[in-house]
Amino acid sequence: METKKINFIKNYSSILLLLGGIIAGSILGLVFGKDVEIIKPVGDIFLNLLFTAIIPLIFFTITSSIANLEKTEKLGRLFVVMVVVFLGTLLISAIVMIIAVYLFPIHQNIIVSKVPLENIATGNVGDQIAQLLTTNDFYELLSRKSMLALIIFSFLIGFATLQSGEKGSAFRSFLDSGNEVMKQLLNMIMKMAPLGLGAYFAYQVSFYGPQLFGVYAKPLGIYYGACVFYFFVFFSLYAFIAGGKRAFVVFWSNNATPALTAIGTCSSIATIPANLLAAEKMNIPAHVRNVVIPLGAPLHKDGSSMSSILKITVLFTMFGKDFTEPSTILLALGITVIVSIVEGGIPNGGYIGEVLAITVYGLPMAEALPVAMILGTLVDPIATLLNANGDVISSMMVSRFSEKTKW
Repeated sequence: METKKINFIKNYSSILLLLGGIIAGSILGLVFGKDVEIIKPVGDIFLNLLFTAIIPLIFFTITSSIANLEKTEKLGRLFVVMVVVFLGTLLISAIVMIIAVYLFPIHQNIIVSKVPLENIATGNVGDQIAQLLTTNDFYELLSRKSMLALIIFSFLIGFATLQSGEKGSAFRSFLDSGNEVMKQLLNMIMKMAPLGLGAYFAYQVSFYGPQLFGVYAKPLGIYYGACVFYFFVFFSLYAFIAGGKRAFVVFWSNNATPALTAIGTCSSIATIPANLLAAEKMNIPAHVRNVVIPLGAPLHKDGSSMSSILKITVLFTMFGKDFTEPSTILLALGITVIVSIVEGGIPNGGYIGEVLAITVYGLPMAEALPVAMILGTLVDPIATLLNANGDVISSMMVSRFSEKTKW
């Protein structure tokens, strides 16, 4: 019994510390309110360290994984399965949210608040695609705002190393060494997680807490309820699909740290390191987890898919429009897929996604955009949980169908 107790503490000490930090931060935020701003820099330091490490981490994990593949055909199959899994889960999450808003209709007036708007990038479709996929200078790849461009560049470097064969062996060794160094750096940074996330969470609770009980309470209640349902029920279903009862146990036994990191940071990108560590503990093959998780962070967002449906529903309610038309629902599903890709791929992507939905449905921009932005801010914690955690469970399913992995 004593041995089991020691093993439990050893295995779950990091999770318990992380959970304790977030709970303590939440209590501080509720009790002291805006006064907790004094400890916000502690959270900022932790997040800044994470964000600084993410760029080289993603580069080395992707390039080393691609460079060490035995056959290029294997990667082709991996990509096909990954795209199918990403699209499938995005559409399922959107359908779950559509059902939720039908079961619990939103009948209330939303107060249109005056909020400061950021400058939204404009340009034709070609310019937007170019901005999504590339940068016009190398140094711009070193910003997390160009995450998709960095991922594509990393894939190209990996492919080039793979094609170089024996002549590229020295560079391949460099990529492998860099990957190992970044993993160790990540372990060092994550030791600060309980303190950093606790401080950051205290600030979030103190700042956004009062708004949760205002005019947005019912839409937020529906959204949070639907997300919790999707998180536990559908992620469990996905785990069973990935490998039955064993995969279910493996997923939920190793999922706490990435889940808490996602809630605490409100950033899919910042959760990549925790996701990679959890995927390694789940024994997901390295070339699968190192491709699916970094690529899923900017492109695969179940939470954003569900929030898009919520925003559209609330806006339709505001302006007295009917959301029950089949064509409207099909268009909403298409928008959710596009928004999921755009939101994480380019700077101000979230605003561009909201502008897209408002424009497509012909809603007045001045009144609709502030509401969509406020909703996006208030749903961010649990949306990030589904966005980031969805990459882990997706990597399990991709591993199952592309590599026949068994747990």
